[in-house]
Amino acid sequence: MRKLALSDEILMSVDKSARYIGHEVNAVWKDLDSVDIRFCMCFPDVYEVGMSHIGIQILYEMFNRRPDTFCERVYSPWPDLDKIMREKNIPLFALESQDPIKNFDFLGITLQYEMCYTNVLQILELSQIPLMAKDRSWEHPIVIGGGPCTYNPEPLADFFDIIYIGEGETVYDQLLDLYKECRKNNDSRHEFLVKASHIEGLYMPSLYEVEYNEDGTLASFTPVEGAPEKVKRQVVADMSEVVYPDKPIVPYIKAIQDRVALEIQRGCIRGCRFCQAGMIYRPIRERSLEFLEKYAIAMINSTGYEEITLCSLSSSDYTKLAELMEFLIEEMGRRRINISLPSLRIDAFSVDVMKRVQDVHKSSVTFAPEAGTQRMRDIINKGLDEETILKGARQAYEAGWNKVKLYFMLGQPFEEDSDVEGIPHLADSIAMEYYDTVPKEKRQGRCQVTISTSYFVPKPFTPFQWAAQITPEEYTRRKTLLMDTLKQEHNYKSIKYNWHDSQTSILEGLLARGDRRVGRVILEAYKLGCIFDAWTDFFDAKKWYKAIENAGIDMDFYTTRERSTDELLPWDYIDTGITKKFLKREYEKASRAEVTKNCRDACAGCGCNTWNTGVCVENK
Repeated sequence: MRKLALSDEILMSVDKSARYIGHEVNAVWKDLDSVDIRFCMCFPDVYEVGMSHIGIQILYEMFNRRPDTFCERVYSPWPDLDKIMREKNIPLFALESQDPIKNFDFLGITLQYEMCYTNVLQILELSQIPLMAKDRSWEHPIVIGGGPCTYNPEPLADFFDIIYIGEGETVYDQLLDLYKECRKNNDSRHEFLVKASHIEGLYMPSLYEVEYNEDGTLASFTPVEGAPEKVKRQVVADMSEVVYPDKPIVPYIKAIQDRVALEIQRGCIRGCRFCQAGMIYRPIRERSLEFLEKYAIAMINSTGYEEITLCSLSSSDYTKLAELMEFLIEEMGRRRINISLPSLRIDAFSVDVMKRVQDVHKSSVTFAPEAGTQRMRDIINKGLDEETILKGARQAYEAGWNKVKLYFMLGQPFEEDSDVEGIPHLADSIAMEYYDTVPKEKRQGRCQVTISTSYFVPKPFTPFQWAAQITPEEYTRRKTLLMDTLKQEHNYKSIKYNWHDSQTSILEGLLARGDRRVGRVILEAYKLGCIFDAWTDFFDAKKWYKAIENAGIDMDFYTTRERSTDELLPWDYIDTGITKKFLKREYEKASRAEVTKNCRDACAGCGCNTWNTGVCVENK
């Protein structure tokens, strides 16, 4: 019988003990004597957040379909249990078997957000695995990183044995097969890593030497022992012919996303110049309607969830969205299952669909103009004009909504004060649409327009990867300018303004575009007690700035410095399929506020047609 790793006394003393006991509905169990490989998937955040991530559910399903492999899960212990485990020397354990992670063959950590990096070190230390990859032997698991942050893994290079670049459904089988062969042949750990470096998409940080120029820029990045000069991103060619969980795990406690998640496509056609996800998941590839209908019913039947949501960067661009929605509205309506619709472009079809599946009196409609003026929207290649925005608001008001959320970014390249002032001007125009559209006798009080601004962080593999990030002081000035302008608007009382914290965003910028030297900052921050930095309650900017000082790192060098487009960047060894020539061209077009058409209207020559899949071959 499975024994819990924590005593009843400990479980009774910590918050939400159900985070740590496993054995949830649809969790997998295998006879340990029947498997050759034990793999633990980790989301370096609290259980409720990690259980909302569809990527881990996909890999969990994929690994456990192998008869020779048992895949389990682990999440970051909340600070209350973290303290107890350190005091009592309890090693971190997997949920399914409750066995210590240190006894596994692999520990796979998904890297979704830079501010979770110190939690990676928490996971390693609580697991009693050496923090530095160079200090590990066969007595320790192979530590693998995956996810969107791996498109610049250099700040974490010293802590990982392997970095998986791209989509996880492609070459993991090759890696696991190689592992079994190397262990059978008594190869050393290093020999295994050298051989694994020849599997496409796998990056071994220990097999690359880095040198720097006197000015601190990167001078060279050299592979050794036969490692490839370029690591090629892995792409799933056919999204309807890969593993997807028909029986996702159902947590005991409410997760952040407490519903069935149906990924309808991967990638995006829009080409927004600020958006890393839109670039690194190119080209857009759709799942078939038959696939989605099958899995929607299977997941609802196997979980008992009362809501289903569509997952996509831009759901409106799914070519069979109308047919899918008709199916879901009929099928889920019959079952009394709610439908959640994120990422829809606001148009007549979207408003009609939302009205059919949402309570307009409880929900709000969301626009993401990202910028307040047409000039700025052209700079970022948003593909959205003011008339379209106002028309969408008008249609939403006519359908019964009176609450609108607007998302913007401050500090994008080439932004001027007039662009900042354009944000409240646009919000005022959207509020005015309500009063012009809805007769007084039909209004439910004032409309509510909520502006939210984030502090722009340039990311690798976007046209803005060379741009300077504005300083926190400049972000505050622009935020103040926005607020002062807002107070002068006619519909000021109908508009609310929220903003994102500047301290986490500037640190995110450091971690997003840092090189290997930035790993010292992460280690110092962790030693100073930084964990759960993505949580406002735990984030401590003073500790981070102390860590930067201790590490001898120049913050401005990584954040507020504009790079030359000829500079060797820490992530240039990664081949995403998107050419540097294309990104440079887009950066130059941004400086002239020139628009690039979306992928379905015209090919922009980004380089992704080399994958020979998705939108690149739709019309061939």
